[in-house]
Amino acid sequence: MGMTSTERSTGPSPSAKTPSAKDRVLAWLRAHVFGLAIANLVANVGIVVTGAVVRLTGSGLGCPTWPKCTDESYVAHEALGVHGVIEFGNRMLTYVLATIAITVVVAVWNRRGVIRNLAITIACGVPLQGVIGGITVLTDLNPYVVALHLLLSMAMVGLCVWLLDELRSPVRDAAPRSVRVAALVTFALGWVTLWLGTVVTGSGPHSGDLDSRRTGLDPALMSHIHAYAVYALVAATLITLWLGRKHAYVRRVTIVLLVIELAQGLIGWVQYLTDLPVVLVGFHMLGAALISAGIARVLVSTRAHTA
Repeated sequence: MGMTSTERSTGPSPSAKTPSAKDRVLAWLRAHVFGLAIANLVANVGIVVTGAVVRLTGSGLGCPTWPKCTDESYVAHEALGVHGVIEFGNRMLTYVLATIAITVVVAVWNRRGVIRNLAITIACGVPLQGVIGGITVLTDLNPYVVALHLLLSMAMVGLCVWLLDELRSPVRDAAPRSVRVAALVTFALGWVTLWLGTVVTGSGPHSGDLDSRRTGLDPALMSHIHAYAVYALVAATLITLWLGRKHAYVRRVTIVLLVIELAQGLIGWVQYLTDLPVVLVGFHMLGAALISAGIARVLVSTRAHTA
């Protein structure tokens, strides 16, 4: 019996093509782009913490040169001990960051505008961060170069938060001008606080190596100046919260930032009063990265966002 016209029409179309492996991979990446962007943020926060581990264990010169680990080898060897393992391991995490960042770029490549530009900027920041990290080693952990190294990581954390907001956040109109200005002041004070934190670090112990020089500034004085900046940041955050109380998203993210600030301030005071135990300093570094994320999120929350 021959096939009816209906049966013939439901068969596979001669022009239909099975998606290639490349197309399937791209489709998967695009479907999971938000999760990949979260991984981007987590990785950039994570490398701040692992960098703190390098410094707090005195492993900053565990690999005494760059880009090689030693003059003879690109990898750590037994003679370098645990410090070499820690420093080399931290260097290897750069490749993890690069892989995630490039994957995000591929996932958003079909999206023109802010989203793609942010992804590209973050990806370009990874090798730049690697070069600055190399300069810190070549300058024997110059505290000013170390500060730049950390602040670039903080900037990348903020960019990751901005990218996440562009990818997925509540549809909203721009907040009133007073709220936007307050959020901008909070953001600026947050960055002043982060910068002063690096000044305090550069004047105190935990340089990353016993022979690394310090800035020569008075650590106690710089700690008090840093504390005044924290007070100003908390005050600006409270003002932003008050002005933005009628805007649900602004209110929510500002409350989160305030909680982070209070926790970070508590850790800061305890570590100051207990002579900077390494565990607390490590948590304080994590808190600094979360502050960077928080101030960026408050700032972008005041911008209009469409679906």
